[in-house]
Amino acid sequence: MNNFVDSNDLSSNRNAVVQPLLTDWYQISMAYAYWMSNKCQDHSIFELFFRKNPFQGEFTIFAGLQECLKFLENFHYSDSDMEYLKQKLPETTGPEFFEFLKGLTAKDLKVYAISEGSVVFPRTPLMRVEGPLPVVQLVETTFLTLVNYASLVATNAARYRIAAGNNIKLFEFGLRRAQGPDGGLSASKYAYMGGFDATSNVLAGKLYNIPVSGTHAHAYVTSFSSLSDLSVRKIKKADDHTIEVDLVDRALEYRTQVAELLHILLEESNDGELAAFVSFAIAFPQGFIALIDTYDVLRSGLLNFCAVALALVEVGYQAKGIRIDSGDLAYLSVRARETFHKIAELYKLPWFANMSIIASNDINEETIISLHEQGHKIDCFGIGTHLVTCQRQPALGCVYKMVEVNGNPRIKLSQDVEKITMPGKKEIYRLYGTDGYALIDLLQRSCEPPPKVGTKVLCRHPFQESKRAYVSPAKVESLYNIYWKDGKICHPQPSLAEVRDHVQKSLTTLRQDIKRNLNPTPYKVSVSDELYSFIHELWLQNAPIGELF
Repeated sequence: MNNFVDSNDLSSNRNAVVQPLLTDWYQISMAYAYWMSNKCQDHSIFELFFRKNPFQGEFTIFAGLQECLKFLENFHYSDSDMEYLKQKLPETTGPEFFEFLKGLTAKDLKVYAISEGSVVFPRTPLMRVEGPLPVVQLVETTFLTLVNYASLVATNAARYRIAAGNNIKLFEFGLRRAQGPDGGLSASKYAYMGGFDATSNVLAGKLYNIPVSGTHAHAYVTSFSSLSDLSVRKIKKADDHTIEVDLVDRALEYRTQVAELLHILLEESNDGELAAFVSFAIAFPQGFIALIDTYDVLRSGLLNFCAVALALVEVGYQAKGIRIDSGDLAYLSVRARETFHKIAELYKLPWFANMSIIASNDINEETIISLHEQGHKIDCFGIGTHLVTCQRQPALGCVYKMVEVNGNPRIKLSQDVEKITMPGKKEIYRLYGTDGYALIDLLQRSCEPPPKVGTKVLCRHPFQESKRAYVSPAKVESLYNIYWKDGKICHPQPSLAEVRDHVQKSLTTLRQDIKRNLNPTPYKVSVSDELYSFIHELWLQNAPIGELF
């Protein structure tokens, strides 16, 4: 079953599973209790945020906003939803409540948010949702499930991009290892957003207009045992389709020459592998890439690939490269690159030296950093399991907390200071230094005037009194825009490619020490002096006073 609603407009594709019943039961229970308590007209404000950056890093990429907006566009309970809820709610539940639910839409909500693809930090509210209390409550779980995983994968992908650098391509190969079909599709989408260049996921390519890429599996190679397995041996010349050339004969001749050049025993190369490469090259002469580690990379795979690649030259085509899926990737890539250079020089084919070397095999962020240290010659990494499952940290931990009801601030207290919420309606500003880098994020009460360029502002840690500093920003950026109002999206929606570009631009605003893999410098999120006083005043008002005996 295809859960996605298809459309000619790629940006409008939505997952049909994302509907009001994709929620926790207690949201329905609270909605009924709110209704019973005549609180349906109470105006509430909730904030969505997280408390800790993932992967032991110091930044996060905000993702999932567009999916939240699509959910609001289609927010309504169907007749079958009503029938199901009537079976599950107590028999004493009056029909008026179901009529209330059936008539609910998101028309009375307002959603303010940071731009999708922006770099964000703990305690910064990514989204502010305003509206009738039951409706704002009912979207909580769905918003969280749409933002949590999306932001986690986008952040993971951005970290891989930083580790790999800008000159190496990154392909996402994770569908078969993802947590189900929806996880696989989401991973492909948000890995691309975070900085990957292509996906192996064909449906994701169709739905989200992501470039698709792939080579072939070891099974394709092992399906051939000898050259006699080839039923098609000839290929038409690129510039004259009336002329056919026997690619097998030409590849065999070049294999002999290359074996002599590389001092490889011809008998050690596998004929079945050569047959597979010839077959694949005939099928894809303009994009021939071969997986060369089925038997032995240096004594068979590389030799057979080069033989077929040289044979393709005679008929007017250029092979694209190789993929290595096992072994010492750094060493093998160096040897492969050396081979390409030797052949390029011998046969006067400069492009041959620059063919792609793709590496896969359970690669993670640390693997890429290690390969850099070893001086690898890899052009592209194919990454699956560690990317899509986020093995280093499988959940981001976004939360959705009430901060105001009917104009009255609300605070949640805890013995764990990290879990104390910051009450009231707030605005968020990013303050920049004279070097162009972001210095600090500042949360203020919405009633406060915004900070001004060149004007000193006191920035305080929300809970530690001694941590404070004056900042005179060279640039002030207001992070919130209104995205949903009067029942419709009210802010232009960028394409996935545009959000992807925004991720990279947003990351350039951070100093390198904040983005580094090992012991990154924490980025500061602060509150204004007025908000600090407001938090602590409300804290004291709500904290119980103990008694000693």
